[in-house]
Amino acid sequence: MPHLTSTTAGTTSTGLRTALGIPGYAHPLVAPAQWAELARPGTPLDWVVLNVAGGPGSRPDPHCLEAAGRLRGAGTRVLGHLDLTHGARAFGDLLSDAHRHLDWYRVDGFLLDRCPTDRTALHEVRRAVTTLRAISDTAHIVLGHGSHPHPGYAEHADQLVTFAGAWSDYRWSQVAEWTADYPPDRFCHFVHSVPRGHLEEALRIARWQGAATIYFTDRTDRRADPWETMPGYWDEIVSRIGTGVSE
Repeated sequence: MPHLTSTTAGTTSTGLRTALGIPGYAHPLVAPAQWAELARPGTPLDWVVLNVAGGPGSRPDPHCLEAAGRLRGAGTRVLGHLDLTHGARAFGDLLSDAHRHLDWYRVDGFLLDRCPTDRTALHEVRRAVTTLRAISDTAHIVLGHGSHPHPGYAEHADQLVTFAGAWSDYRWSQVAEWTADYPPDRFCHFVHSVPRGHLEEALRIARWQGAATIYFTDRTDRRADPWETMPGYWDEIVSRIGTGVSE
């Protein structure tokens, strides 16, 4: 059953405001204006993922350090991208990438992308999260499942990405009943190929399903990564979320 509230898209039943979670734009040299826009005061951001080259890269990148510093200076959390490859990633490699993110870019936490969803992988993911918190006790941990995982995962992370995909799937999606046991600030939705005319509907679905961190874009996955550039309606979505307006 969808998580229903009677509030606007920018506000949940607990008074929590919807915010944007940025899955990771192209390199700051490729998209300098977009990174600069993210650091603009008043932008309703929850966090921004830094993905240098499928992770932290092989050496420190001064352009990424500068971009991350600007965001932190604006009060926005920067998360390092860690790829779990659906549970196939070696633990040692994952930990090495985490240390590089911390040492080189001073990240505030991590997005564990392509995170498994099944119960059998829960132990290894819990081990990874526990270790990440040991090396950075204030780390904000987001598990990037992309669909609803076994509910046990919710006990070991700050947030879960429970949808990542196309608008054609999102508009008919159903929320897992167990998510009603948690507040909306525990869940994130990433949706691409959302037409401008359906932006209001998409925001309403996120509210109904109880996801307080969202990223909607009109970019598609036909030729490239739909998350690596800003949506064409960036100003509109920032305005809607920043003011709590949806209808």
